[in-house]
Formats: sequence, C-alpha cells, structure tokens
Amino acid sequence: MKHLDRVTELLNYIEKEPKNPFNLYALALEYQNQDKEKASFYFNKLLIEHKDYLPTYYHAALFFANEEDLQKADKIFSEGIELAKTQNNLHAKKELENAYLNFQFEND
Repeated sequence: MKHLDRVTELLNYIEKEPKNPFNLYALALEYQNQDKEKASFYFNKLLIEHKDYLPTYYHAALFFANEEDLQKADKIFSEGIELAKTQNNLHAKKELENAYLNFQFEND
C-alpha cells in the first residue's frame, strides 16, 4: 500500500474512532519519514491527549532526538520510563531505559 493510501485509511479510522490512540500513533509513524511537521504534530497530540498510551514514548523520543530536539527527547524518555513503571510494564521500561542510555551516550 502506498504512503498516501495508508494516510487516507488512517485518517478515516481516526474519523470513525477519534478516541482510539492507536490510530494517531500509526499516523505519526507513517508520517515520520515523509512529513516531519505532521509527525511532530501527531506525536505531540498523543503526548497531550493520550498520556497513558505507552507505545508513543519510545518512538516519539527517538523522533525528536533525530530532529535534534534533544531536550524534548530527554523529557519524553524520562516520562515514558516513569509511565512504564506506573503501568508495571517491565518490558517497555527496559526498552525505554536502553534507548535512553543510548541517547545519552550519543548526545553526551
């Protein structure tokens, strides 16, 4: 499926299920290599409107790190690790901690 077709399909899903964070998450991921501004918009929307949606944190932090917004990436990693602890999701916590350590090492 082409990028534009996937985007159209995801926008339709968002229209049908506006409270489902997965659709916004999938759209942010779809945009991250094609349209940085829109990816940023949807990652920020997720972080504001769906703070408890844990999958956002890993990809959003990496996205903002790649965009050289290091302070924001650092904050997102930290918040994601705390959320994973709160949700008792040890797998996500470990993944976030490992990615955060790599981020710190690369940006020290």
